[in-house]
Amino acid sequence: MNYAILLHEHTLKATPQRLGILSLMGKNGHLSIDDLFIQIKQEFTSISLATLYKNINAMLDTALIAEVKIPNMKSKYEITKTPHAHLVCDRCAEFKDIHINLDSLIRITEDQSNYKLSDTSLIFSGLCEKCK
Repeated sequence: MNYAILLHEHTLKATPQRLGILSLMGKNGHLSIDDLFIQIKQEFTSISLATLYKNINAMLDTALIAEVKIPNMKSKYEITKTPHAHLVCDRCAEFKDIHINLDSLIRITEDQSNYKLSDTSLIFSGLCEKCK
C-alpha cells in the first residue's frame, strides 16, 4: 500500500512520521497509543508523545484511521477499511478483525430504532483458539 498517496487522498501531508505510523499500522493491524509509541520511537528517536497524538488526531479527523474502543482496555487504532467487526480474547487480549456482513445488521438497527447510524463498532469477546 502506498501510504503517501493515502495521506494525500485524505488531504494530509506525507511526513516521515505519518508514513512511519501508517507503516506500523499496516504491519500490525491494530495498535494502542502505547504500543505505537514504543515502536515508532525505534525509527524516530526524538518523536514525542504529543507529536504522536497530534498526528493520530489529524488522521482520525480525516477518517484515514479509526479508533476501536474496547471495553476495559485501551483503544486501538487501525487504518480505515471496509466495515467489519473485531474479536478480542478475554484471557490473552489477542485482537483481530472478523469480516462479516454488517449491512443487514445496520439496516435492522436503523429500522427498529429510527436512528441513522454514523458509526458502527462491533466487538465480540471470548476465548481465542489458544486459550479455550
